This record gives sequence, structure tokens and C-alpha cells, in this order.
Amino acid sequence: QVVFALNQTLLQQESLRAGSFQIPYTTEDLIKHYNCGDLSSIIFNHDTSQVPNFINASLPAHERITAQEIDSYFRQELIYKRNERMGRRVKDLLEEHPDKSFFFAFGAG
Repeated sequence: QVVFALNQTLLQQESLRAGSFQIPYTTEDLIKHYNCGDLSSIIFNHDTSQVPNFINASLPAHERITAQEIDSYFRQELIYKRNERMGRRVKDLLEEHPDKSFFFAFGAG
């Protein structure tokens, strides 16, 4: 799976450099939509989170299964488990220091 993921990442990077693959938004788009409070139109309508996406319609069936397994693993580890850890830490801080004020900032990824 690691070799497959590395190969897919390299292929995506080569496609980006060759101009045959483009990211659906620019940094300027992100800034504009962030300032307007509307990231959903640019971020959440695409599968563009910071989690790598290896699923590709041109892959053979057996490689598509591998890609789905890797995607599922990354989403579980990098998004869901991270959110659970952050939630527990926030809860613990609030419970341990009920007389203090806190500011928490979380990314959209």
C-alpha cells in the first residue's frame, strides 16, 4: 500500500507539473472565500481536504480497491481520530480550569 500510495502521489505531481491536472481552486480563491465566510463553495463541494485522494477512475479494479483502502485509512487517522483527540484535549482543559478563558481555533480540513 505504501508503494502504491507513493506511486500515485508521484503521478499526481507529474500531472500537475505537466499541466494535465489542475487543483480546482487557487490560494486567492481560498483567501477570498475565507474572508467572506464561505469556504463551503470552494472547499466542501470538492474532495480537496488535506487528506490525499488516490481513487482514480483510470485505475484497474484491484488498484481501485487498494486506493479506497488507503483513502479510508487516511481519513480515519488524519481526520476522525485527530478530531477525537482535539475534542478530548479541549474538554480536559475546560474541565481542569473552569475559571479560565480559552480560545481554540480549528482548521477546516
